[in-house]
Amino acid sequence: MEPELNPVQSELEGDEHWPLSGKPYFHFIIGKSHVKPQYQMVVPMKLHQIIPSLVIPTVLTYRGKNWEMSYSGASGRHKKIVSGWRAFIDDNNVKVGDACVFELMECCSTKLVFRVQILKGDFPSELLDQVNLEGESSDAPIVID
Repeated sequence: MEPELNPVQSELEGDEHWPLSGKPYFHFIIGKSHVKPQYQMVVPMKLHQIIPSLVIPTVLTYRGKNWEMSYSGASGRHKKIVSGWRAFIDDNNVKVGDACVFELMECCSTKLVFRVQILKGDFPSELLDQVNLEGESSDAPIVID
């Protein structure tokens, strides 16, 4: 017998990439501060007025799996994930140059839920040999057949 999923759970499971639903979201390109050794994730200011200024449990959902973390909106002007971010980065092999989209699916004073899309920034291996020869200017583009 299959367990029953609540509407939020079933909505969060499924494909890796999907159109945004119209709910608040933010995105960024992963930089050095997001990964080793610092593992920092600051929530952009555009969500500060939406998300509570509290320390509350937070869930990141990606590919039908959940990562439990803690969000701190109570300290100063930097609202950030204060625990659990490292596990999410490591478990999903997120690297500098990847892009992440965080869509706020649930927001209340007791819990935040973000549905995440990870867009890998890997350069296709079949084109790596051409990087030094082509692609440095519009006069020498990389041509993909």
